This record gives sequence, structure tokens and C-alpha cells, in this order.
Amino acid sequence: MAQKEKLQYLKDFHKDTLKPSPGKSPGTRPEDEAEGKPAQREKWASKMDFLLSVAGGFVGLGNVWRFPYLCYKNGGGAFLIPYFIFLFGGGLPVFFLEVALGQFTSEGGITCWGKLCPIFTGIGYASVVIVSLLNVYYIVILAWGLYYLLQCIQPTLPWAGCRHTWNTDSCVEDTVRKNKSLWLMANATNSTSMALNFTSPVTEFWEHNVLSISSGIDEIGPIKWELAMCLLAVWVICFFCIWKGVKSTGKVVYITATFPFVMLFVLLIRGVTLPGASEGIKFYLYPDLTRLKDPEVWIDAGTQIFFSYAICLGAMTSLGSYNKYKYNCYRDCLLLGCLNSGTSFVSGFAIFSVLGFMAQEQGVAIADVAESGPGLAFIAYPKAVTMMPLPSFWAILFFIMLLLLGLDSQFVEVEGQITSLVDLYPSLLRKGYRREIFIAVICFISYLLGLTMVTKGGMYVFQLFDYYAASGVCLLWVAFFECIAVAWVYGADNFYDAIEDMIGYRPNPWMKWSWAVVTPVLCVGCFVFSLVKYKPLTYNKVYEYPEWSIGVGWCLALSSMVCIPMVVVIKILQSDGSLIERIKAVAAPVAGWASSRTKENGLKNSELLHPLDPSGTITLTKPTHTIVETTM
Repeated sequence: MAQKEKLQYLKDFHKDTLKPSPGKSPGTRPEDEAEGKPAQREKWASKMDFLLSVAGGFVGLGNVWRFPYLCYKNGGGAFLIPYFIFLFGGGLPVFFLEVALGQFTSEGGITCWGKLCPIFTGIGYASVVIVSLLNVYYIVILAWGLYYLLQCIQPTLPWAGCRHTWNTDSCVEDTVRKNKSLWLMANATNSTSMALNFTSPVTEFWEHNVLSISSGIDEIGPIKWELAMCLLAVWVICFFCIWKGVKSTGKVVYITATFPFVMLFVLLIRGVTLPGASEGIKFYLYPDLTRLKDPEVWIDAGTQIFFSYAICLGAMTSLGSYNKYKYNCYRDCLLLGCLNSGTSFVSGFAIFSVLGFMAQEQGVAIADVAESGPGLAFIAYPKAVTMMPLPSFWAILFFIMLLLLGLDSQFVEVEGQITSLVDLYPSLLRKGYRREIFIAVICFISYLLGLTMVTKGGMYVFQLFDYYAASGVCLLWVAFFECIAVAWVYGADNFYDAIEDMIGYRPNPWMKWSWAVVTPVLCVGCFVFSLVKYKPLTYNKVYEYPEWSIGVGWCLALSSMVCIPMVVVIKILQSDGSLIERIKAVAAPVAGWASSRTKENGLKNSELLHPLDPSGTITLTKPTHTIVETTM
């Protein structure tokens, strides 16, 4: 079929997309519900709603506490070389692919693959499994942050001194630790061992008061009800941020997505004006090109890109599905990519300037105070603010920024999870208040599962989920099959035709080459090296997890990865004909669309056009696989 005719079919299919009107539930109009019509899909109220939602979704805690640490650990400025290779070869292409796919199909993370490439519908199920597990443990960080924020509202920060019930005899305040170490070296024969046994009050506050950490994962212990209430509070906030769909999400992000940037800018200005800040920044960026020989540097770069861009979770596809069909997602995806990576880079200055100041105040090397993950947010930075004037003020600003950074990432991921599941059963879950009830049920179940992480042994459970459930191996696995499905099964040129119809021009060919070759090669290489360099999980580099818990962790990882091959086998078995005929049947795009399309255009079911058929031919044969209904 000629190129113009193929594009015309796409235009005819999407030109009659209906606009939503107010109703009981997102995407539902009272008149449609009364007449028994299928619920319509809502759209973003404005372009800015989409931009801020995506920005809030993938600019999160990883930009602040993971990227700066990885940068200094892996050769400073030299780390930017593998980082940008994975950014342009994997992160941006997959990010754009997911947003464009959602916009083109107007479907969530599961049903979009059911339309485009049914044999790989398992990609959607794998993404939903990953994001469901991620939503259970990621929000626990926000519960810790809320607890710290509440503790800041008092004249003296509780982690600034050693005169509390949770402190031990080894506790030494950070302001006197340097002098006491020198005194011990001069006057005690066993000074070295004693100095090494000193503990900071902020560390004891974290381990003995916040976590009350047990001896291991075998000793879970009782629930810490203070943290359980904080966890409930952040889940309630998350629910009300998304309960009305993109109507509520698109408005909340005006605060949650913008305010953290203001706080980050304030903390950056404060950090670079502190004594010792220049040494910290130098330590952050000083290049060590010899580190590029280590495969772990490249693994860290690849996994950081996939984490920070929130891809392979179905969330970006779901957000893109609420775009209007003619929205220029290509341009804005590139701008959002610059915002994401730029935020990560600038965050390093804000963090390492403060760490340089803290190292100077304590008289230790910067490497001794540099932390990643929860260690940075709940030990290193709280320790630093105790050494500043107005410590409570700076602590409150930091934890507000932490909460808002994590909160919008959390509810965007939950929105992606909900959208993917609701789109599986639109006629059931988009009526009345069923969607709101369904969201409440999902949030409540996730909260109950999260209670295991606010026990005395909860930190071990949290780390088990963090290390395996949404690991880089899982994301690389899903990204590889996404590119194969679009570039090699559906056809990169056919997908470019669809994008051209949406935005009016064809994107740079680099995207197509990345989907076809570059991204799969990077994913396979990083995946293999991750398995070769695999190390069993430990806590604080001391506690080794028992074998049964490692087995549980791998079950969490495989629970998502197995979805893709399993669905491939199921789809083939459900089809008719020889093996080759079955594979061809379930690899072809779905030929049927919503009944509203045929009614509005006066077409009978037997006269349906095939706007997604990459071959460009119009066939009237009965499809041999299940037709997924759309709600366009």
C-alpha cells in the first residue's frame, strides 16, 4: 500500500477521538453510562499537566542520592562517558518509545502491547509486576522521611546529641569526635580500636530509634507503629493524588513536581557557600579514566539510566496514553530527558558541596562521609545540617524536598499501575465509583505488604525488595523485548509512520537505529555482565543474608521476567494452524478496534480498516487471535 494511503488510514482512525465530559469517574460521562455506551478515555487538560507529571514521575530520589554517589565512585567525570552512551543509546530511545506507544494506542501498559504486538503482551504484564513490587517498598522511604520531618519540629534535632534513651556508650557527638580521636591516640594504648568503635548520634538515631534494627531477617520482630502510621499517612496522600485520574494528578504535580526544584536550588546555593565545598565538588567530578576498564562502571551507568527514566514500568506508557493524538511527544521527550539528566548532574553539586563541608568539619576524608541511598538521606545529610547554623530549618527544607521528590514518583507509578489494570477491564472498572474503589483496594493491599518493612527486621526486607524486585536485570530484560517487539516484529518503519501521523514529521533516524540495534546490544551486554558480576546481598557489607532469603529475592526478580516467555507460549497455544501460522497470527497487530469507531463512520464490522497493519493490506479474513477492545 502507498505511504500516503497508510497514513490516511491512521488519520481516519484517530480523527474522531471523543473529548471527555464531567462524570462520576474519570473517563465516564453520565449520558454514556445511561445509554450503556463504553466509557471514554480522558485526556490531559493541558500540555503542562503531561510535562509536569512525567517530570515528577522520573525526577525522583535516585537523581539526588544515587547518581552523585555513582559518579564519584566510578571515576568522577569519567563516569559521564558511559552514562551518556547509555542515555542516547538506551534511555532516551526507550523513554520516547513508551510515551509514543501510549499516545498512539491510547492504552495502558498492558493493552497497548495487546494491540500492537499480541505475542509480546507479556511485556505489559512484566512491567505491571515490577511496578507493583516497586510501589510496595519505594513508599517506605517516604514513611521514613515523614518521620524525620516530624522529628525536626523541635528546638534541637534529636540526632544532634548522645543524651537520649536509644544512645549507647560508644556514641560521640560529631562536633567533638575529631578532638577525642586525637586525645585517644595520644593517651590510650588501644586507641585505634576504641576510635573505630565510636558511633555517631545520627547513626544511632537511624538504627536504634527509627529502625530499631534486629540482628537479621530471621528476626522480623514487632511492627513499629510510629512508622506504620507514617506509612499509612503517605499512602492516604498518594490515594487522594490519583483517585480522580489525570484530573487530580495533573493538578497535584504543579506543586509536587516544581517545589523540589526550588528546594534543590536553595540547598545548592547554601552548599556551595560552605567552607570545604570546593573540595567536595572536586572529589565529585575529578576524572579517573582508568575506572572505565571496570565492567561494573558500565553496569552502574546502564542501570542508573533505566532507573532514573522510570522506563519498563508501564508508567510512561500510561501517561502518554492520556495525550491527544496530535501532541508532539517527540520534542517534549527530548526536553524532559535534558531536565532529568541535568537534575542528576546539578544534584551532585548540592550534595557533595555539603559532604565536603562535613568532611572538613570532622577532619576526615570525603570518601569516609560519602554515602548512597538511605545512607545519604538519613545519615550523611542529617549529620551535615547539625553542623550548620539553623540546623532545624535546613533539615526541614531537606526532608520536604525528599518527600515531594519521592511522592510524585510514587503516585505517578501507582497511576501507571492502575491505568494498566483498568484498561484490561474498562467496561467493568470505569463505571460509577468503581475506579476509585479499585484504587483504594490496591493501595490498601500495598500498605499491608509494606508493613513487613516497618518492623524491627523491616530494613532487611526492604533491601531484599530493592536488590531483586525492581533490579537492573529485570528492567534490562523488559527493555530488550520492547525494542525487539517494536523494531523487528511490528517494524520500526511502520512505527515511524504512526509517529509521523501524530507529530507531523519523522523523528531523527537515530531513534529507529537504537530500537533496532543499539539498545538491544547495550541491554544484552549489561544484562550478561550483571549476571557475571553478581554478588549475594549483604547489609552494611557485614550481615550476609541466609540462602532462603536469597531464593525469595530471585523469585521476586523472576516473577516479572517469566511473564514475557510465558505469554508468548500461551498466545501460540491459543492460536490455530501450524506453528509458523500461529506465530504469524499472534505477531500481527490486532485488526479490530472499538465499536464506536464503526458506528460513527457508518462502517460494518466486516469493513473495518486496519490502521495498525504493517503490511498495509486490507484483508477481510477473521482474525485468529483475541481482539482487545479499545475505549477510544
